[in-house]
Formats: sequence, C-alpha cells, structure tokens
Amino acid sequence: MPNQFQPFNLNTDITSTKTLLHEAIPLTGAIYAFGTGSYIEENIKNFAHGQFQSVYDYPYLSSSANHIFDLTVAYDETSDLSASTSIQNAKKINMYNQMTQVLLGYSKDTGEVVQKFESDLNINNDDNYMTSVFLINLSRLITKDQIKKGSFTMKLATGSWVDATTAGEIITLTDTSASADSGTATVMGGDYGLLYQQGPIKEPTVYGLVFYQAGVVVLTASLFQNDLDDTLQKDFSDQLGDLSQNQKTVREALTGSTISASCNALRHRICDISFNNTTEINSNIYFCRVPWNRFNYSTNPTYVSGAQIQVKNLASDTPISYVTTIGLYNSAGELLATAKLSEPLRKDPTNELTLRVRLDY
Repeated sequence: MPNQFQPFNLNTDITSTKTLLHEAIPLTGAIYAFGTGSYIEENIKNFAHGQFQSVYDYPYLSSSANHIFDLTVAYDETSDLSASTSIQNAKKINMYNQMTQVLLGYSKDTGEVVQKFESDLNINNDDNYMTSVFLINLSRLITKDQIKKGSFTMKLATGSWVDATTAGEIITLTDTSASADSGTATVMGGDYGLLYQQGPIKEPTVYGLVFYQAGVVVLTASLFQNDLDDTLQKDFSDQLGDLSQNQKTVREALTGSTISASCNALRHRICDISFNNTTEINSNIYFCRVPWNRFNYSTNPTYVSGAQIQVKNLASDTPISYVTTIGLYNSAGELLATAKLSEPLRKDPTNELTLRVRLDY
C-alpha cells in the first residue's frame, strides 16, 4: 500500500466518454433459404408450441451453431384475418399483442389500450395501422447494443415460392431516411425507423419498421399483395406459399396455414439482410497528475539500503524514481484498479507527469 496518495479534482481530472463501434453484418439467403443441399432445413428449428421459428447459421443441433434470428407472423384482433376458423388464431393475436406491448407500450391518452404498429413515426395518429405483420427478431449476438440507424437493408424475391430469385425481380427495403439525429421515433422499445423500397418512387410507401435497440423488424403483410400500390414495382403472383402448398395468397397463408408454414414462406422470399451493428463502449478517463514535488521516491524495498538511497551517489544528488504502475483507490484506501505503463517513466523534482487512465465498461 502506498504511503501517500494524489487526490483527484472531480471537476478537472475525471471525465466520461462514449464510443460507438460498428460492424457490418451480412445475412445471406444461402444460410436460411437458397443454399444447396438439404442442410438448409437443418438450420431451421420449429418448436412444439408453434409460435415462432428459429434460424441458425449451421444445423441447430451442432455445437458450433449460432442463433441468427426468429421469425413469426401476427395480426391484431381487429384485423379482418382474425376469425375462429383461422389456424392458430389465438396465438397470432397473442403474438401481436405481446410485441406491440413490449415495443410500443400503452396509449398515452388512456394508459389502458396497447398501441398498434403504424406506417409512420407518430403512433398516436390512430391511422395507418399495420394490423397483420411478419416479425423478424434478430439475435442479440449479431445486433450487439443496437442496429446502426440508416444501415438496414433487406432484399426480397418476388418470384414463385419454388423459384423466388430468378422467376421475378428483387426488391430492396431500406431505412435510408433514418439517421442518428432524425428520421426516427422513440417509443417504449427504443427508437424505430421506417422501411421504404429503394429506388426512385413518386409516392414512397412504408412497408415495415425496424426497431434499432430491440433488433426487431416488422413487415406489413400487405407488402405481398399485388394490387396494393402501383408505385411498388413487384409481382408476387399471389404466391406467398407455405410449407405444403406453393399457390397461396398472403391472406390464405396467414389464415389457413400454421405460423411455422408462413415463416417458411417468408424465408424463401428473403434474399439477404444486411446492417451495421453497434457496440457502445462507455469510458471513465482519469488524468493522474504527478506533481514535481511528489512521487520522487520508490516504495521498492531495494530503493534504500542502510538508510541510503541507492540511486544517489552524493547527498546533494537529485532523487530519481521510475513510474511503472498506477493504482486507483477509493476514499477508504482500498485498491480498486491498477494500470501498467508500457515502459517506466523517469520521475524527479525537475519534471511533472500527467498520465491518462481509461476504464471501459
């Protein structure tokens, strides 16, 4: 334990910073939809509860497999798809309510009604509802702390279910209107942006949402309707498809197919997903001041022999020490952290040092 301390000035010696690190994440369809061989379906895990489907980058039973994302479909109980005859009707409604409650929260006016997904940045407009949606929940392993705003891209194939990539064109949905300081809205689940089709469109239509901190992508089911909007240059040929029947409209798939079957249909449409993730590193920076008149002597026992300082030949010589380690202590004198210098720094009464120590968390 040192015999003397140098206290910090809280106003000038300690500061905090935040650094954002970004990593490009490409999720190619060869992993989950368009690869060769039967191993692709081994990357897909369907559960007995049938509420969602998980996608892995390797066969999910392999110890080296990494979870990439989950897929599910959902609709609101006010949707015209909701009916007692619809397959897994209650589960699809419950999934919609769960995701909207977690991501959007309750109405600010009443505090009792759960918000609904909307195709704008004002969820209190009570219009432009997305009542039937596909949900892609990206793994925290790849999104890290959040998706970088303005970096998300998804390519969808418009051909038939059995030949989605070559029988039709590829459309691209992006959130290019979003940035770090504009084009997004903040709700209970964090910030979200809007997904538009990439390219020159006279009247762009919103076809989905991306929640950046939650890592959730919401696609409106109306994206797969041919007659929805002439500005979207696509032709899905009314073949969203499902596990057992290729010729199904999106309405037939959501009402007459299981969630897993509809997830299979969506997977065969997704060519690739790409975005930049964000890792947030918070730091405390300590400026350790070493004044000219302190720390000129070493606490090493070999520094003194027979009451004589070993580095001095004459009593008039200047004492010399070398700084090798910095210790950060609390007010009780307990050591909390240490920092090693890359090389010893000479210290004597003729110089002063300021050493910068950064603690990341």
